[in-house]
This record gives sequence, C-alpha cells and structure tokens, in this order.
Amino acid sequence: MTIIPQDMIEDQQLNTSFLRFFSKFKVSKILNQCNAYKEKGVSVMDLFRYLFCIVFSHRSMYMQILTGSFKEDFSKNSVYRFLNNKKINWQKFTTLLSASIINGFIKPLTDDNRQDVFIIDDSLFERSRSKKTELVSRVFDHCTMTYKKGFRLLTLGWSDGNSFIPVNSCLLASNKDSNIYCDAKEYDKRTLAGKRRSQSKRKATEVMLELIDSAKASGLTAKYVLFDSWFSSPKTILRIKERGFDTIAMVKKSSKIKYEFEGEQLNIKQIYSRCKKRRGRSKYLLSINVMVGKENPIPAKLVCVRNKNKKKDWLVLLSTDTTISEEEIIRIYGKRWDIECFFKICKSYLQLSKECRSLSYDAMTAHTAMVFTRYMLLAVEKRSGEDDRSIGELFFRMIDEMLDITFNTSMMLIMQVLMDTVIEFFRIPENEMEKFMTQFIGKLPQYLQKSLLQLQTA
Repeated sequence: MTIIPQDMIEDQQLNTSFLRFFSKFKVSKILNQCNAYKEKGVSVMDLFRYLFCIVFSHRSMYMQILTGSFKEDFSKNSVYRFLNNKKINWQKFTTLLSASIINGFIKPLTDDNRQDVFIIDDSLFERSRSKKTELVSRVFDHCTMTYKKGFRLLTLGWSDGNSFIPVNSCLLASNKDSNIYCDAKEYDKRTLAGKRRSQSKRKATEVMLELIDSAKASGLTAKYVLFDSWFSSPKTILRIKERGFDTIAMVKKSSKIKYEFEGEQLNIKQIYSRCKKRRGRSKYLLSINVMVGKENPIPAKLVCVRNKNKKKDWLVLLSTDTTISEEEIIRIYGKRWDIECFFKICKSYLQLSKECRSLSYDAMTAHTAMVFTRYMLLAVEKRSGEDDRSIGELFFRMIDEMLDITFNTSMMLIMQVLMDTVIEFFRIPENEMEKFMTQFIGKLPQYLQKSLLQLQTA
C-alpha cells in the first residue's frame, strides 16, 4: 500500500487548475506592471498563489499556523507586508487581468452581434466590529434598510449575458467626515496611496466615471452601460454619452428630475399621466421619446413597465439608444442581474470582507482584488467547460474534490499504521496479515471499501 502525501494532493488539486489560469493570462506579468515585484527573498507569485488558493482549502492562515499545516517557505509577516504594500496598484491589476480574459478568451467565443455591457452597482463591504479600521464609515445598507459600519464596494463589471467578469472596483468611504469612524493615514496626494484614499471619499457617480475611463483605457469595450436608479441622474447619463457609451438604466420617479417632453420640462409622473397606456398583456405600459439634459440635451427613450412585486406600481427604464425596440431595452437591462449574482457568490463562497481583518485600507483593497481574481477563475472554468452548473456549485465541487481526497488519504494512513502495529506486536506473518485485512475491509461500509480500493490501485 502506498500513502499519498498531503503535499502531493495540494499540488495536484491547486497547481494544475490554478497555475494553468496564472500562466494562460500572464498573471505574473500583470502583477509586475502594477508594481508588485520581489523586494526581498520571497517571490510575489508565491505569496499571491497562497492568498489566492487559501479559500479553497477551508482553512485560514491563522488556523493553518495553529494546527501546524502551514507548510509555506515564507512567514506570516511576508503575507502581511504583501497585503499592506501601498505601492501595488490593485485597481489596475484587476482591470488589466479582466481585459486579458475578456479580449483574449471570451470575445473570440462570442458572436459580434451579441450586445455586451458594462454593469455598475455597489454593495455593502461590512466591518461591523471594528472602529479602528482605516476609513471605516457609517454607510446605508439597502438590503436591511439600516446603517452599518463598513464601506460601499462600487464595482464595474462586464457581461455578454453568459459570463460576468468583474473589471475594477473602489471601496467607498463616506464623503462626510462626521460619518467616518477612523481617519485615513496621511500620504502625499501624488502617491498611489494618497490617490487611493482621495478616491474613496469622492462621490460614487464621479468614481463610477473614473472606473469606466480606466476600463476603456485598458482596451475594454461594451455597447451599453447598465445601472439602477441610484446612479441615473441626467448629468451622469450625459457624461457617459460623452465617453461614447449608450446607457440603459432604471430612473427615479422623482419630481425634481425633469425631461423635455413636447416642448415642456416635465417629471416622470407628469409624463406618465399625460400619455395613453397600452392595454392587455403587453410587456410594457408606455414608450415615450424625450430629451435628457438642459444644456446640450440628447434624445432618449423612456419605457414604463409593470412592477411584478406591486401590481399597481410601475417602473421606468431609460435608453439613450433610441433605435432599439422596447422589448430589446427590457431584455438588455435584464443582464444587470449578473452583478447581483456576483456579489452573492463573493460574499457567500469567496469570503469577501470576512477573510481580511486588517485595519489597513491598502490590505482591504488587495483582498478585494484577490476575491475578484478568484471569481474570474471560476467564470473562466465555467465558460471553458461549457458547464451548466452555477458558479456556486462549481466552487463547492472544487472544495468537495479536495476534501474527499484528504479523507481517503487519512483513512489510508490509519490502515497502514494499524497493519504495522499489529505485525510488530503480535508477530503475524505478512500473508496472514493480508488475509486479515481483506476480511476486515470486506466488513466495512461500501463507500469506505470503494475509497480504500481506489487508493490501493493508485
């Protein structure tokens, strides 16, 4: 009987799939372009690989050190220095990596007529038990409708309707000093650390445009930009149009936001009340052409649809591309749901905000980039294998495979030690011991017999 060492199992499970991803998309080269290079004796890729893979092993670094399973050639201080490195541009890293995946892998598999989109949304990055975390703020959680301590994780993603790839992000603190629990460290505003902290305190709509500019500069393109009503002010829509993108967004039914309709400046409710609605089971209630903006206005189409959650309520979608049909506007806006699934996967499976307990804003930015890279790997694996399983199922399948091998190996180790002990203590001949073990294994449950026989033949 041969015992498969744990190190070999980890190499087979992690290195074959993960390192293939690193090699194919040149992660090492992209890290170097983003100022992540070796300063002392430890390779940057060794540190990155360890942090990247740790979530798939179901063990934190603390538990690995505590149980003696931390077998790396570097210390925990090297990991902390890597995460806290203020010179590494993690926003640029995720942007360049996503561009490599989208342009080099996904787009060649996608028809040119498919309408790819940028999707923008934010989600709570919670730090509920820490007031000493750098820039941690009092932010509003839209799910629970309460205020919590943490950040708003503003994220820009790309989707073709099949695969969603996170492009870049920013952890937004409050722009009001009174809502910030712990002030940021002082850095020269010309440095990357200073710019990163300055960006975190700007308005979400301004940062959103910066993320789009960064994606565009890296070579990423999309036909539409999608977002919900939190970002859909006329000013934002005009600025996106200036950058060469059309917008499809849900807009607020606010009395303060007005559009030009039939020569008058009217809000959504006034326009809706003046127009005749479609009857029957139509996919939409109303479609109107309006002008958006007071200075240099642009044409847009408003599409009113039924609110499935409230029968008497209605929602409004706006498209700056007036050439497409109302049904197409509704269909394309449906792709925005991809980013909601992305946030769910990152928080439930990839340990977003739970894995990193550092007080440094730089470390939390690095952790976010690490989580985004893990999701990119899962998205690539799902797309390349044409896997119908969800990303969440794919994550658990990868973990389950590793845990099964670990369990089988442990059983094999116990059996080997038992055999050696019995032979040494009772001085039983090896041929008699083999008969005893064959009879013993035959009385075990079927799943244990199968596991042991698989390792015996390996």
